[in-house]
Amino acid sequence: MTDERWTTPEDLAAARARLEAAIDGYERPAAYALGLAGRERAATEDRAPAEDVFPRINSGGNFLPAVVLATVCGHVRGTATYVLDQQRLQQAIDLLAPAEACTDLDHPNLAAWRQVRAELADRPGAQVVAVFLGDLEPSPTDGPYERLLRSAVRS
Repeated sequence: MTDERWTTPEDLAAARARLEAAIDGYERPAAYALGLAGRERAATEDRAPAEDVFPRINSGGNFLPAVVLATVCGHVRGTATYVLDQQRLQQAIDLLAPAEACTDLDHPNLAAWRQVRAELADRPGAQVVAVFLGDLEPSPTDGPYERLLRSAVRS
């Protein structure tokens, strides 16, 4: 946890720029989401409704949470899915938490990530997945969570 506080939209933009600059070659994703997959969900996640896996889907914006998640996952660019353990999920929450000091804006990603953390405790065997889409065009190499996120962004 940090004592840092980002109290203005300008502070948020500066934090985003600083985090983006810290990842060599970083490219903003076209879309991204963090969710909970596994136990007590549909038999195959790519057939589950997106909102059952991802409480918050981001497309074309909200780039501070995107780079926070990328920092924790080690994501640089393109399309990828990462499985996060509880420690890395908590790192992402802690890294984004200073944004709450800016009361001019809502922080729906932080709320969604905390929701995922709370649900994880009640769902043994579930996995936290972070999905980044480099672009919105389907690819034959997409995994189930990437297909699910693409489908949700299209609808």
